[in-house]
Amino acid sequence: MNVTMLLDMAAEGFGDRVVVGRRQDGLTAVRLRELSIGGARAVAAAGADSILYLGVNGPAFPVAMFAAARAGVPLVPVNYRLGREQLGRLLAGHPGAYAIADEGQLEMLGAAGLAARTPEEFMAAAADGDLGEPGEPGWTDAPAVLIYTSGTTSAPKGVVLRHQNLVSYVLGSVEFAAAGEEEAALMSVPPYHIAAVSNVLTNLYAGRRFIALPSFSPAGWLEVVREQAVTNAMVVPTMLARIMDADGLDRSVPSLRTLAYGGAKMPPRVIERALAEWPHVDFVNAYGLTETSSTISVLGPEDHRTAFASTDPEVRARLYSAGRTVPAIELEVRDEEGRVLPAGESGRIWVRGEQVSGEYAGQGSAVDERGFFDTRDRGRLDAGGYLFVEGRIDDTIIRGAENIAPAEIEDVLLRHPDVADAVVVGVPDEEWGQRIEAVIVPAPGAGVDTEALREHVRSLLRGSKTPDRIVVWPELPRTPTGKILRHDVVTGLTAGRQTVS
Repeated sequence: MNVTMLLDMAAEGFGDRVVVGRRQDGLTAVRLRELSIGGARAVAAAGADSILYLGVNGPAFPVAMFAAARAGVPLVPVNYRLGREQLGRLLAGHPGAYAIADEGQLEMLGAAGLAARTPEEFMAAAADGDLGEPGEPGWTDAPAVLIYTSGTTSAPKGVVLRHQNLVSYVLGSVEFAAAGEEEAALMSVPPYHIAAVSNVLTNLYAGRRFIALPSFSPAGWLEVVREQAVTNAMVVPTMLARIMDADGLDRSVPSLRTLAYGGAKMPPRVIERALAEWPHVDFVNAYGLTETSSTISVLGPEDHRTAFASTDPEVRARLYSAGRTVPAIELEVRDEEGRVLPAGESGRIWVRGEQVSGEYAGQGSAVDERGFFDTRDRGRLDAGGYLFVEGRIDDTIIRGAENIAPAEIEDVLLRHPDVADAVVVGVPDEEWGQRIEAVIVPAPGAGVDTEALREHVRSLLRGSKTPDRIVVWPELPRTPTGKILRHDVVTGLTAGRQTVS
């Protein structure tokens, strides 16, 4: 089993169909296979043990992914936004890599002792020489991709995704050639994110043209959707919020059929506005991790519509859930002693399935004796099997002897009409160990009385869960994929950052 099998099937099944890039100048499935063969030969000629990709998304990324697979080496997409010191440490761990990087990163790669070429130079090398027929790649158990986690709370770890993990995910998620020739998908996340990897594979297998957006802006995203007749798109919640909140934009998206989102918590006001403004669009909330090869649970289009229209509080609440597990995944919610908890009780989310890697470079497997992986996310299942993700275990605030999940307080804040964004963190405190503090971003045009907002939280939650202080900032620090940088929030609060009114 090898991910190149997916490309070979596509080339044989719909070879002349454009599958990567814009309609007018994109790559067909046959051409993508040819370039992957040429890229693999370039990697082999260089004697490289991996392909390191340090750049924005574009046609060179899927070529590099399949070239690596065909050469029997892993693809290592690296975050080009890392600081010089952190990036230097990552590069030092891959001295034998075949490096592809944007112009601005070539000097950094040279300093790390790596010979590098731009995406354009790589594509030219892949197109050079006898492309011939593909061989028969094996390497069933070999690593296909090594993705470094975001490191929002600790140093990044290299997650090992093997061919069997990724192929299992694709075969369990997508029907071969299910997309019509007119369908096109727009991906707005960077290549070092698992969603970029999984979307290349699933869209190719379905036969859907895949377009990468190198950088996001609301106007730019809408323009590409309309100009390229995009039918399927994936965004992170902050992107959808910016699209919905931008003044004076034409938000018409007549071609759009499905919009998937994930990677961070979706503010209720954003998804509710999007459902109202784009009633013809099918919304999908996908929850997954790098360690699970992407999606493990889905809140589908009918789930969205049913919850949005319901007056039953339990059904309505499902609009803010992560939906139900995909067929290939088993999920358990466990307490700290490892006991499986019933519906309604919060605990650690554990998952099992062929797509689950749970493996880290240099550390081995992190699955337990039953094959389950600890996601380190806290959550609960309701009576209908809908999963509610309540945040990272590491984010838990310990105030006195009480463990407090920030997500519960954040949900209350995010449902307030004057609040556009919110985060709750624990700040060191001599008396209580930690005190609860919140940072909110006001909704456009709203004025926020922070004391009144504290009383609002107190009225819905008990006093021990009421923030000791609420501060107003113009925006929250986030990664490009939408995750809040909680450490930066705590640093800002403890440094006495001024309230912005």
